[in-house]
Amino acid sequence: MENSSDSFNKIILTGANGQLGTDIRLICEAKNDERFIFTDIAELDITNHESVRKFFSLHNPDLVVNCAAYTAVDKAEEEVEKAFLLNSEAPKILATEAKKTGAKLIHVSTDYVFNGKNYIPYNEETQTSPNSAYGKSKLEGEKNALETGISMVIRTSWLYSPHGNNFMKTIIKKGKELPQLNVVFDQIGTPTLAKDLATAIIEIINQGKGSFQNEVFHFSNEGVCSWYDFAKEIVQQLAINCKINAILSNEYPTAAVRPPYSVLDKTKVKKAYGIEIPHWRESLCSCIKEINL
Repeated sequence: MENSSDSFNKIILTGANGQLGTDIRLICEAKNDERFIFTDIAELDITNHESVRKFFSLHNPDLVVNCAAYTAVDKAEEEVEKAFLLNSEAPKILATEAKKTGAKLIHVSTDYVFNGKNYIPYNEETQTSPNSAYGKSKLEGEKNALETGISMVIRTSWLYSPHGNNFMKTIIKKGKELPQLNVVFDQIGTPTLAKDLATAIIEIINQGKGSFQNEVFHFSNEGVCSWYDFAKEIVQQLAINCKINAILSNEYPTAAVRPPYSVLDKTKVKKAYGIEIPHWRESLCSCIKEINL
């Protein structure tokens, strides 16, 4: 870690009860890292500008990490206002108030800002073009954060962990209940273990204020797969007796259009911060070991 004047010494984290927030907290507890103030809706309503202003004034952070988000992708098609309030307006409030206290903001975003029509991995310069209300709300949130000039945006994809609701936990639960499951094979991306993203964010923080870049970065695990491949690997690693069938997206209609291809290029974050990124299959294996402890 850097010397104290260049370090982030007081950090407010939002969305502390979510997958990513939980993993950051667990890592900090294991390392006795007491720099973080962990908040969720009970402690801080990030959609209420006055509440955020008072909270920041009281705690005077030098960094804010926004892990809070509206993530119900299909529901967002109906609850557009709710999605934009949390995914777009809240980052604007956080960035505005962070700037006033001289703090920086790390804002977590998504691969859904792309339409998925590429056939090569998306880098940070690729044109955004979201298909869904969720993707549009997240893209607007990125822009609102970046406009202040004090924000780093980290886009990730297919997040899962032992905590909360996610694809891996759904497959485990349904796989134990049903003899077979249908899973789409024409949506390609990379599963990302929340613990790996949490570790990367802490590494970026630990490199200090001098290394902080007000730009967009991509982070997911290494490797590429379809949701079908991911599901197959989950049941195989857990020896669950459930047949996984490959189906097309049009056989499993959803309210929101998913990007058919959303592989993220991680070259920039690896070069800028020297971060080592595990392959998705290795990370899944370590996650499943943790679940089985």
